[in-house]
Amino acid sequence: MIDIKALTAPFPPDRVSWRVGSTTADRKRGMALAYIDARDVMDRLDEVCGPENWQCRYPHANGKTVCELGIRIGDEWIWKADGAGDTDFEAEKGALSDAFKRAAVRWGIGRYLYDLEAPWVDIEASGRSVRIAAHETAKLQDLLTRRMKRAPTAPRGFQLIDPDTGDAVMYDRGGAFLDALESAMRAGNAAEWWTTNAATARRLAERFPQAAKRVEELEQLTLQPA
Repeated sequence: MIDIKALTAPFPPDRVSWRVGSTTADRKRGMALAYIDARDVMDRLDEVCGPENWQCRYPHANGKTVCELGIRIGDEWIWKADGAGDTDFEAEKGALSDAFKRAAVRWGIGRYLYDLEAPWVDIEASGRSVRIAAHETAKLQDLLTRRMKRAPTAPRGFQLIDPDTGDAVMYDRGGAFLDALESAMRAGNAAEWWTTNAATARRLAERFPQAAKRVEELEQLTLQPA
C-alpha cells in the first residue's frame, strides 16, 4: 500500500531550487520559479514506494521525450506519463530529466510548486544568462517555509507495514523498527513481512552501517523452514 500523503508531501525548503522565468526589458528583474531536482524525486519514490516498486521508461512522441512512470500498487503496475521538449543545456539529458519530473507531478510529487507564488526578484548577469541575486534567497526561503506550514510533510522515521492488512506503524528509531520487524517475522509469515518491509530495512542499513549485519540476519530468517 502506497502512502499517497507521504508521496505528495512538500519537500524541505533546502531541497527546492529557483530559476529565472520572464524578465523585464532591462533584465534587472525576473520571475522566480521553484523546481526540484530529479534526484530528489527519485529519493522520494525510493523512500515511500521502495526502490523495487517503481520504474520509468522513455518512449518518444511527436518529437518530445516522454517519461512513463510506473508504481506498483499491490500486484498491479499503474502508469502515468508526461513529456518535455529539449532544453537549451545538455538537450537530451535535460529532456529526460524534465519528462521524468513532469511524470512525477502526475503522481502529485512536487505538484504544489505549480501553485506556489512566483515573485519578481532582482537578477544579475551570469555569463550569457541571468540568475537570481543572492540577497533574494532569504525571501524565497521564507515563501517556501510558509507554504510548508500549510501542508503535511513526508513522515520521518521508519514505517513498518503489515503485509496482510496494509496497516502501518511509524518508528522514530531504526532499532525499534528492526525489533518490531523481527518479532513480526518470527510470529508470522517471515517471507511476507520481509518482502513488504525490505526496502525500508535496506535503506536503514545504508544510512546506518552498524545496522547492516542485523538487517542481513533478518533477511536470512526468510530462508528458515516455517
